[in-house]
Amino acid sequence: MPRLPKCRKIRVFPDYYSFVPENSENPELETITLTLDEYETLKLLDAEGMNQEDCANSMGVARTTVTAMYESARRKIAIALVEGKRIRISGGNVELNRNQAFFDNNLKSKGVNTMRVAVTYDNGNVFGHFGRTEQFKVYDIEDGKVVNSEVVGTNGEGCGALAGVLNLAEVDVLICGGIGGGAVMALQEAGIQLYAGASGNTDEVVNAFLAGTLAASGEANCSHHDEEHGEGHSCHGHGHGSCHN
Repeated sequence: MPRLPKCRKIRVFPDYYSFVPENSENPELETITLTLDEYETLKLLDAEGMNQEDCANSMGVARTTVTAMYESARRKIAIALVEGKRIRISGGNVELNRNQAFFDNNLKSKGVNTMRVAVTYDNGNVFGHFGRTEQFKVYDIEDGKVVNSEVVGTNGEGCGALAGVLNLAEVDVLICGGIGGGAVMALQEAGIQLYAGASGNTDEVVNAFLAGTLAASGEANCSHHDEEHGEGHSCHGHGHGSCHN
């Protein structure tokens, strides 16, 4: 059997996932997909000015692999710009670099039969906006019961970084108040199930989740986030890794 390609390490998930020509009148605009590993090479080499050797070390791959990804990414972007196509960032054989210290205190690795739920947190209640939360309350659940909970702080910046924080913490489910489309896509790439639009006491919200009565959805519900992150102010629910193929 052929060997599976090695996962490429990325630092954070993007904050922006879709770019559309402003003056396009084509209702069926063709989309070019830039993978997360291709995006990472552009970010490190062009935006951050890293050389290819350091980029390869950061991503855990050979320099020749970086060169190939970089050339593919630049060609895709060139075609999108010249031909007026949408650019979407999605997929790729990636994993987060787990040498990063995001949390201000380390969570223990969860058990095989443990579900880990994170809730945006502020003074006992669900914080109203995912992208601005400074804390999560993390619950470990076994056999339908909470066996441990802990409030953790994060120094992540931007929704993509917060999605990475949760991925590194082995979180399976996020419960939050308001959240925008870019953050939803970042959570999808991180493999985290979303329950948005929640409010009130975090312990009670988690109990409702366990009982199957939590009124929340997996969709974006806050246009203010999209305005800040390149897509569109009203939020609902105000309240004060493995590889991807």
